[in-house]
Amino acid sequence: MIVAGLVLAAVAALVHVYIFFLESIAWTSPRALRTFGQTREAAEAQKELAFNQGFYNLFLAIVAALGVVLFATGAAVVGATLVFTGVGSMLAASLVLLISSPDKAAAALKQGLVPALSVIALAIGLAL
Repeated sequence: MIVAGLVLAAVAALVHVYIFFLESIAWTSPRALRTFGQTREAAEAQKELAFNQGFYNLFLAIVAALGVVLFATGAAVVGATLVFTGVGSMLAASLVLLISSPDKAAAALKQGLVPALSVIALAIGLAL
């Protein structure tokens, strides 16, 4: 279960790097506009906010990925702490999105499912 939790954390980190790319680098691209259901005008107006938001996603990805690497190289306590912090924050952010914008439930599920599975698998694995 520990390996599954770490693999899921790595996948969650990759998803959040992609979200960083969409929000901070490609915000007004056709792909980002479709992904976030934005018009070009709305995206232009929100560009600075999205840029900042993207970096939050990148930092969460870095924390989770660093935790995976540290756990895998023998620093289990520090690694697990960072994984739980990174993916737990991703999960919490998806819950905030779901509660604050129920119409974005699909996005919240995409953002939070893998982190939730990572938390569950890693917690079970460490408890055994």
